[in-house]
Formats: sequence, C-alpha cells, structure tokens
Amino acid sequence: MDSVHQGDLDKEKGVYHINMVDEVTQFEIVGTVERISEKYMLPLLEDLLMQYPFVIINFHSDNGSEYINKVIADLLNRMLVKQTKSRARHTNDNALAESKNGSVVRKHMGYIHIGKRFAKDINIFYKRYLNPYLNYHHPCGFANIYTDKKGKEKKKYDTYMTPYEKFKSLPNCEQYLRPRITLEMLDSIAYSKSDNEFAEEMQKAKEELFKNFKHVPRNALVYNFCFMPFIGLENTVKFNLLKRFRTIIHRLNHINNLNANLYHYILYQHLFPS
Repeated sequence: MDSVHQGDLDKEKGVYHINMVDEVTQFEIVGTVERISEKYMLPLLEDLLMQYPFVIINFHSDNGSEYINKVIADLLNRMLVKQTKSRARHTNDNALAESKNGSVVRKHMGYIHIGKRFAKDINIFYKRYLNPYLNYHHPCGFANIYTDKKGKEKKKYDTYMTPYEKFKSLPNCEQYLRPRITLEMLDSIAYSKSDNEFAEEMQKAKEELFKNFKHVPRNALVYNFCFMPFIGLENTVKFNLLKRFRTIIHRLNHINNLNANLYHYILYQHLFPS
C-alpha cells in the first residue's frame, strides 16, 4: 500500500490517492481521501479492503503515520489482518505499490492539482470503473525465474494475464474467497463485457470526471504535466524526455485549447535556461 498526493495549488492541498496492490495476483484497489488523517483514512481503508474478493492476511505499508497508528491497528485487528512496514530508506520493500503509483495512478490521474472537494467523485469513478477495469480487463506482467548453466537466476516477464485470471490460476483458488463470494459472481463481472468495451466505458467516465477539473488555471495545468517530472534531471535526460512530452503537449492543446507550439517553447526555455 502507498499514497499518492495530487499536488498543491495556492497553498491548497490536493486529494490523496490510496493505492493497494496484492503482491501475488496484482489485484489493485485505488481510493481517494481529502486528507491523510485517521478520520478520513479509517472508513476508506475498510472499504478498500472489502473490495477485494479474497481474504487479506497481511497489510504492508511504509512508515507513514497515516498507516502506523492505533486506529488503523484496531481496524486490522478486527479484520484479523497482520501488519508489516518497510524499513527506513528501503523503497524496494514496497516496490510493487511504488511502481503502480506511476503506471496506474499517475497514468490515469496525471500531475494536475485536484481539489479536496472532488475526492468523493473520484472515489465513485474508481469503484465503478477503474478498479474493475484494472482487475478484470487489464493484463499485468508476471515474472518467471530462469536459471542458467552457472546457477544464476534471472527474472523474465513473459506471462501476461489479468489479476483475476492470475487468481483463478492458483490451485484451489475458491478456498481464498471471502464468505458469500463465488467464482460465478466474479465471472459475471469479468465476462459481462469485453476488455475493449469496458475500457471505452471507463474512458468515457474518466472524461466526464475530468470535466470537473476545468477550474485549474492553465499555467498550473501545463506546469504540473510538463515541468514537474523534469525537476532534478540531467540535461541529456531532459532532452530525451522533451521529445516524448511533445505528444502530451499536443494532447493538452486538444483538451484545453492551449497553443501547443507556444507551450513547447515555454517548456524548452524552462528546462534549458540560457
């Protein structure tokens, strides 16, 4: 588990995304809170844990106080879930969640500031569309370990399936399901629509959701999308990334009526000041 902050704007904090990933099947459940305090975290975590179709036996997070406190400990004790935490300065202890922060949360929500008042709307979108899409319609890569003649082990990501398909591939997977949850119920979710059909439905819902964020000033929108990922990088890396960001700038032009050529020039001047 990990949290992703949706940026600040004029001293106003944005929403916080809470990202939970199962390390065996890569089942992923995402939620949003206005603040990462016990008052907001407790009901959300309980809801996220109940969205998993199988029993959770361990809860792993970093050392953040939003996860390491008595209120969360009481919740996990009631649900008979163990709790572990990452070692200090060892980000690889939570590597799967960290990678999903970028490949899922940032990919779908971007870097723009989103005000706290939109937390409820985002949660509805996650629960109805994004979470089912990620777990039943979007394939993930799973590593297989190969050993060469010298005994050296090498991981190769050559198996791709959805988290639900991975769960069904486990021996006697029914024994892990929560009470009153059956494979027939999950099959009805997974196979009622094709992957492409559900992806189109999810994308349309996301476009409707993002219409609420037009209050964000255009200069802040461009800064969050384009400038933030470049901070602290070497010039050679900046130049290579600049080429890739041309596509994003033109997409911004399409969505927000921005002048793509103008903002490409501004971005270049920002990254490579003379």
